[in-house]
Amino acid sequence: MTVVVVSGTGTEVGKTVVTAAVAAAARAAGRAVAVLKPAQTGVGPGERGDVDEVLRLAGPGVTGCELARFPEPLAPETAARRAGTEPVGPEAVAEAAERLAAGHDLVLVEGAGGLLVRYDARGGTLADAARLLDAPVLVVAAAGLGTLNLAALTGEALRARGLTQLGLVVGSWPQAPGTAERCNLTDLPASAGAPLLGAVPEGAGALSPAAFRAAAPGWLAPELGGTWDARGFTRAAGA
Repeated sequence: MTVVVVSGTGTEVGKTVVTAAVAAAARAAGRAVAVLKPAQTGVGPGERGDVDEVLRLAGPGVTGCELARFPEPLAPETAARRAGTEPVGPEAVAEAAERLAAGHDLVLVEGAGGLLVRYDARGGTLADAARLLDAPVLVVAAAGLGTLNLAALTGEALRARGLTQLGLVVGSWPQAPGTAERCNLTDLPASAGAPLLGAVPEGAGALSPAAFRAAAPGWLAPELGGTWDARGFTRAAGA
C-alpha cells in the first residue's frame, strides 16, 4: 500500500494519534512516510495543527503537508465558506497524495471528522478522495458505548461506494475498560465488517516522542507494521 486514508467514526476519536502511530511503525521498518492533512479546521495561523502533532510524535523522517486551514472548528466546507476562502475538494486531495506517493513508500491521508463530512460545496467527501486514489481506508473508532452503530454505518458507506476498509483501530483504549469496551473488542469487527487492527492506549499522545515511537508497533497489528495481536489482546481484556 502506498496511500492509506485515515478516517474516523466521528470527531475526537483519536485519528491524529493513530496516524502518528502508523507513521512511527512504518518509520521503524525503514519506510519513507508522508502525512497529508487536506483541511485543518479550528486552528489559526501559526498555531500547531494535526500534522505538527504527527511529526512531533512520529519523529524525523516523516514529511508533513497541510493543504488548507480554517480557523473555526467546523466541517471543512462550512469552515471554508465562513472564512471566505476556497474549499479543498477531493480532486485536490487526490492530486496532493499522488505527488507525495511519488517520493514516499507510504502516504497517510488524515481526514476531518467522519467519512462523509463535506469538503466542498458539491458535497465532495474523504470517501470521494479515497475512490479517486483507489486507496484503502483505515477507520479509527471510539472504544465505548455507541461505537458499534457508527462503525456499522461507516462500513456500510464504504462498501456502498466500492471502497476497501483496511480495518479498525480503537483510538483511545481506556486504562480501566468497562463491560461495553471489553465486549466491543469482539463486536466491532462484526459490526464494521472489517478486522480490528489495533488499540492505542488512552493518553498515548502525552508520551514523550521517544516513548511513543518505541511503543507504537505494539499497538498495531502486522497489517499496519506492528506486532499487536487482536485475539490475545481481547482475551487479556476479559472479553
